[in-house]
Parts: sequence; C-alpha cells; structure tokens
Amino acid sequence: LSGVLSVYGSFVSSLLPQGVKVVVSTRTYADFTAQASFDIKKCDLHRLEEGPPQQALLTREEGLKYYRIMQTVRRMELKADQLYKQKIIRGFCHLYDGQEACAMGIEAGINPTDHLITAYRAHGYTFTRGVPVKEILAELTGRRGGVAKGKGGSMHMYAKNFYGGNGIVGAQVPLGAGVALACQYLGNNEICVTLYGDGAANQGQIFESFNMASLWKLPCIFICENNKYGMGTSVERASASTDYYKRGDFIPGLRVDGMDVLCVREATKFAADFCRAGKGPILMELQTYRYHGHSMSDPGVSYRTREEIQEVRSKSDPISMLKERMLSTSMASVEELKEIDVEVRKEIEDAAQFATTDPEPPLEELCNHIFHNDSPLEVRGTNPWSKLKSVS
Repeated sequence: LSGVLSVYGSFVSSLLPQGVKVVVSTRTYADFTAQASFDIKKCDLHRLEEGPPQQALLTREEGLKYYRIMQTVRRMELKADQLYKQKIIRGFCHLYDGQEACAMGIEAGINPTDHLITAYRAHGYTFTRGVPVKEILAELTGRRGGVAKGKGGSMHMYAKNFYGGNGIVGAQVPLGAGVALACQYLGNNEICVTLYGDGAANQGQIFESFNMASLWKLPCIFICENNKYGMGTSVERASASTDYYKRGDFIPGLRVDGMDVLCVREATKFAADFCRAGKGPILMELQTYRYHGHSMSDPGVSYRTREEIQEVRSKSDPISMLKERMLSTSMASVEELKEIDVEVRKEIEDAAQFATTDPEPPLEELCNHIFHNDSPLEVRGTNPWSKLKSVS
C-alpha cells in the first residue's frame, strides 16, 4: 500500500507547479493508541474499607471486543423485538437492551471456567457465555437449532458453566448458592455469579441464601441488576430501602454504575478476588436501565415517560459511552466502528434467516432430554393411550 501511495504522490507532484509539495497521509494500526486509562465512578461501599480502583486501563483490543459484543446484544434484542411483532416469536420474551454493560463487564471480570446463573432476562448472558446469536434467535422462534432445541424459549437457555435463564422470580439465587457450594466442595478456585433483579430483591429465599452463603463462606457474587422497575413498579414503590447493595446486611456490598462497562468490569474483578481469597460472599448492585418494557407485552411507557427513556439513552447509553472513550483517545476510528456495525447487522440478519427457516422439533422429540444420561423411558402423553419415549 505504501508503495502504491508513493507512486501516486510522485504522479500528483509532477502535475503541480515547481516548489509545491503534496503530502499523502495514510492511517495504519500503528497510529492508534494501544491502550488508555480512564477515570471511572467511585463505587459506594458497605462493610468494606476499600473498593475497586477509580481508574481502569483499556486496551484497543479489549475496547473493540467489548464494542462488538455489546453492539451484537443490542442488535439481537432489536431483531427479537421485530420478530415478536411479526408474531414469529410467541409467548414470554424479556429483552436486555440498555443493560449490555452489565453482561459484558461481568464476563470481562471473571473466567470462562467460572459459573453464572441469572433470571429470565437472559439473552445477553447467553451470548456472553458463548452461545451463537443464531442459536439464541432459533430458540426464541422454537426451532430445532435453538440452544435448548426449541423447547426452552426466552427464559430457559443454557450453556457450559451457565445455568439459565430461570422463570421463577428469585428462584435462581439459592441455586447459585448451591453452585458456589459445589465450587467450594471441589476446591477448584472457581466462583459463581448469581444475578437477580430489583423486583426479586424482596424475596425471602434471597435472604435465606445470603444467610447460608455467609455462614459457609461460599465463593458467590450476588448481583442485583437494578434497572429501576420490577415489571411496572418503580423501586421506590416496592422497597422500603433501595440501597440493594446493603441488604446482605452482614455481607459486604458495592453499588456500581451499571451503564459503564469498565466500572462493572473493575467491580467484578474486585468481587471475584474477594471470593477467591476465601472471604465468603459479596453483594453487588448494578444501577442500570432497560429500554424496552418488562416483557414484550409491556409497552413500557405507562409507568414511565418516553422522555425519561430518551434521557437515559442520550446521557448514559453504555455503547455510546465506550464509543466516545475510544474515539476521544484515538483507540479506534469512526470508520472502523462503522465497519463493526455493518458486520454485526449482517450477522444478526443471517441468524434471523436461520431462526425463521430452521424446522420446528418433531413430535417424537417432545419428551427428549428429561434426564441427562439415562436409558429410554416412557412418558405419559396427553391421554392414557398416547405414549411417548424419552431419550437423553
């Protein structure tokens, strides 16, 4: 390329009057900033003398990776919205757009061998845990190529070291404590990230889990994704105390800016180190926001205004924040990020094509995978005469 430009420059120079020079500039990867340090918001602390750092180092490679993943989650959820409105996706569907920094920041702060369990707003975590977009969208459309073979839907997706996607409010929290108990028992230095929403934060089983986790010093990060509304009820109307990071009482806690991927990453690293050091559980509250309603049946504007949503989008959008940081420090160019956007859109369109053309699972597979590894068994059907077989 430099040779071509040199010849081009010489050619242009020959056309100009004597004494006038032309400079042909090219931008190579060497021109980009390899890494930069950013100030991040200080976390509020509970029962901790010191918390995560207030500066975060971001490399160009990390920045491009985070941008691509968050943009993919955003576009995937917008495509799910479109497919739902076309009645291709049916039933429950809880979208994650607006909260991308939570999933990306947590994943960047733990290891792939660590464990994660969440509530029913699970599409983002399913992707960050390694499931391709096409398998997520195919699960939403109930197709054979879905991550749960078309039988799980929006709330029940699983992957290696990812335990769902759970539809019962708060029920995943004791399960997460159980996974952390298994990590402790096996002595593998792994931890479990257990997520729940502000709407689940008043569930009794959560406090029971806190109690056992603290007694047994389980390596568990309990994370409340506070997106300000439990279904259509604001946190102020649902909770006498909205300081969710303090509600472990005897468990140390952090309140984190959940719209900043670097803030979430640094807090998660801090919490993971805390757990691996054998200090027991720690609680994190991520202050975030969902752009869609609670589910697709909720327009999301009867209990909050369109202006409120727009203000968050304009001032605190997690993708825009990362983009501005990278551009302001010359870690990436506008053209480069646009190229990623184009690639992501194509990936989502290809995945949607697969999710709308892949066949539905046949009736004979309806009862498969009841057990992980057992011999075939008969399953009672919808009437006494119909018999179905289940194979693992």
